[in-house]
Amino acid sequence: MSGGRAAVEALRANGVDTVFGLIGSATMEMFDALYDAEEIRFIGVRDERSGTHMADGYARASGKAGVFLAGQNGPGATNLVTPLAQARAAYSPVIALAGSLATGHVHRDAFQEVDQQHLFMPITKKTYMVNSAGRVPEFINEGFRNALSPRQGPVLLNLPRDVLAAEAEFEAIRGAMGDGMHTAVRANPEQVKKAAKLLIGASRPLIIAGGGIKNSRAHEVVIELAESLGVPVATSPGHGDGMPFDHPLNAGQVGPRGNDVASYLAREADVILALGTRLGFNSTFYTYDNLNQKAAIIQVEIEPTALGRFFPVEVAIWGDASSVVQDIREAIRGSERDGGAWVAQFKEQRKRHLVALDETNDEQSPISPETLFKALREVAPRDTMYTMDAGTLCLQATDRLAYWQPPALFTPLDFGLVGFSFSCGLGVKLACPERTVISLMGDGGFGMTVSELSTAVEHGINTVTVVMNNQCWGAEKAYQRDFFGERYIGANLQNPPYDKLAELYGARGFRVDQPGDLRKTLEAALACGKPAVVDVQVDPAALYSFRRDSFKHRAGDKA
Repeated sequence: MSGGRAAVEALRANGVDTVFGLIGSATMEMFDALYDAEEIRFIGVRDERSGTHMADGYARASGKAGVFLAGQNGPGATNLVTPLAQARAAYSPVIALAGSLATGHVHRDAFQEVDQQHLFMPITKKTYMVNSAGRVPEFINEGFRNALSPRQGPVLLNLPRDVLAAEAEFEAIRGAMGDGMHTAVRANPEQVKKAAKLLIGASRPLIIAGGGIKNSRAHEVVIELAESLGVPVATSPGHGDGMPFDHPLNAGQVGPRGNDVASYLAREADVILALGTRLGFNSTFYTYDNLNQKAAIIQVEIEPTALGRFFPVEVAIWGDASSVVQDIREAIRGSERDGGAWVAQFKEQRKRHLVALDETNDEQSPISPETLFKALREVAPRDTMYTMDAGTLCLQATDRLAYWQPPALFTPLDFGLVGFSFSCGLGVKLACPERTVISLMGDGGFGMTVSELSTAVEHGINTVTVVMNNQCWGAEKAYQRDFFGERYIGANLQNPPYDKLAELYGARGFRVDQPGDLRKTLEAALACGKPAVVDVQVDPAALYSFRRDSFKHRAGDKA
């Protein structure tokens, strides 16, 4: 069979049921083979970038690899740079298959020639150049092994045109034998004992749960450990769904972009159990302003080079976070307690914090972001999964929404990408069709990716996209206001009416100008049975300089 058909057979052997892609001449043999692969759903997209975000969302929500097929070499491949860098920042197992120049045309300034191998090496976990038709299944299997093994991440396979067109003899094509890739890394028992002893002896213990807990769906074992010792659980930014919203020990997200209660706990704790988190930029800004410098840190990570990377640790445990938590739970058995005054104080602070979230002026016009977030907390079903962009409004939203059923929050994390949320939400919905998906983004970000409304309508992917429309690039305008004397340039936006634009695509469009209309409009969008866009006119003055640290040289004492 051809290399292209062998590639599709290898996807099938690896259990792939969904492929996102944009057709092109370089991988036509693969598209022709997909025509006959009835068990593989093909989602044709309008842009390689947004399609790879869909694969990213699909991977994060499903726990399987997300697959994207770029039909064209050159520009079709270069459009993958941003979404693969995003997937790398999220440790998301995306398999990107890129058409590549025919091997006989390399280094001849051929049509659409670019060095794809070296282009993608810095932004993927691994980049491959497939060199013969007979080895196509071998390379695809290797890609799956690499993407899905700890620590997970994106891979890219360059598939030259002549390799896909060539024919070869194949024995039975088998998958990558994935069962062996997910064996938990068991921790050193002595390190587990040291961690248990520290936690038992702590007067102000805190658990910080990161992506390693959410991605392994390990929140239940963390809850069991926290309840047995009376330990509050904070989550790292972007992973606020690592604990159910209503659990009494859930402190919410920690750090400069989290909430005051969780951040207070991190500054006061005497022992911190950091589970599946690097304690990196978004959690700490790499400073002791956000962590108690005297705290004994127990760090658990699947990636050994992350242990103690940013802060000295008392106990470093290399292992799978979920299995390590179970081992620690066994080690402290018989030493259970209720947390005492530390937990009682935390619960009172958390109660006041949640009450304060609802103390918004529901009649204020223009609509404040806080009023929108309150309406979402009240209206969104408990099964809701949220996707978000970067940007000032989404960063405000991250710790102000209710995440009831993990996983429920998908963000750009440290990559800080705008234009991600809507596309990611389509992938999340395809992975979890039975759940509600709400995508939040600003008007600028939605404008970047609005063409994928065609994809949503064509395939019946019924997400609700809430556009927080303040007619500007909010974070940048805030910087110009706060640090550059209101010298505005490039910050204001002129948008079409997104509700009307959605209708033209065949979706449902809604517009909200008054806060009193928020609830009923959101409810209508959730119930409409189509892809929906809700264009919410939010207060253009509600701007927030979330990277004040970047402008200390201009702010002086204000920073």
